[in-house]
Amino acid sequence: CEDCGKSLLGECKLHGPLIRAKDRVIPSRARLTLPHYLTLRVLELRAGNQQILGVFAKKVIQKRTQFGPYVGQLSTKLTCYDESRLVLQVLKDGGKYFLDTPNEDCGNWMMFVRLARNQEEQTLVAYQHCGEVYFTTVKPIEPHTELKVWYAADYAKFMEASAVFIKEESDVCPLPPIAKEPVDPWICSSCGSTFATFALLESHQCIHKDRV
Repeated sequence: CEDCGKSLLGECKLHGPLIRAKDRVIPSRARLTLPHYLTLRVLELRAGNQQILGVFAKKVIQKRTQFGPYVGQLSTKLTCYDESRLVLQVLKDGGKYFLDTPNEDCGNWMMFVRLARNQEEQTLVAYQHCGEVYFTTVKPIEPHTELKVWYAADYAKFMEASAVFIKEESDVCPLPPIAKEPVDPWICSSCGSTFATFALLESHQCIHKDRV
């Protein structure tokens, strides 16, 4: 105690306790990377104050808006699994690695995007390009709508997952990629050609650029 000059194990009985000033809470890296037109909402609070978060639009987001790349640690083993999030892998130097995000300082805001349970609620498609994973909007997203993602057809094959989810009554059932034609094909704005996946459209547009 600076008032009585004594070293005490606890608070000073004569002058009382110290006034404790707490440090300001700093947002995690993932939260700081959130674009200004997106917001995080707490959807559920689990045991141990674990928050289940969702990413929501604050304004209209146009179709074919690209987000990314997804930030995570390259790992041969997934250390943090959440059934509400997509498992993501990339091909690097001939090896297949998980994009692992054990905490919010190891990733960006894309780690909060939940997976889509059916086509109706899907707003984003995930795909791999040059060893990175990106999310692209598959339709306009209205304000207060949650961003939800599923694999693009080619990336689904890479991840050994179903390309499409549909809802039948109360169940959510996966369909194999060959069982159903794409509902909303990707259309080239230059020549009008249609493609089953965004990756195919992207490579096709590269051809247009080469011609120019």
